[in-house]
Amino acid sequence: MLRDFIAIDFETANQEPSSVCSAGVVMVRDGQIVDSFYSLIQPEPNYYNYWCQRVHGISESDTEDAPVFSKVWQQLEERIVEVYFSDKELDDIRYQIATLPFVAHNARFDEGCLKAVFKVYQMDYPDYHFYDTLTASRRQFGQSLPNHQLHTVAAACGYDLQNHHYALADAEACAAIVLYIL
Repeated sequence: MLRDFIAIDFETANQEPSSVCSAGVVMVRDGQIVDSFYSLIQPEPNYYNYWCQRVHGISESDTEDAPVFSKVWQQLEERIVEVYFSDKELDDIRYQIATLPFVAHNARFDEGCLKAVFKVYQMDYPDYHFYDTLTASRRQFGQSLPNHQLHTVAAACGYDLQNHHYALADAEACAAIVLYIL
């Protein structure tokens, strides 16, 4: 069972995986949610298409003064270190963070976004290990659910997802799914 992990969710401004416009992160330690993090992000490339905006409701005016991804990730790394590694001396923060499992619903999307935005900002990607709650839900629930969308799986796990496509709410739902089935 996963007891220490980071649940993560990204929303994007357009069809480019690097166009992350918001991030939600939930940190779980010893099976308990101990911290969360949310930020709007100035996307790269910096434009919004109609369909993405319609899904999450974030627009250019929401992110025009938001920090770029590299600044947000630096803040997030500091929070992760405080939560998981405050009692250790760290030589290489990124390596230590890479030892923690990341989880996402449809992890291929979120991991793809993370890799793409690391590349855009010329940051070294430390090869994070992702678990996928979508795959886990298909194994756990099979045909017993009408679909395996995040809100459906969360409900099957006893979690009422409010504000779907708000990155932090989706990360919270993902964490609840992991705690229930993984």
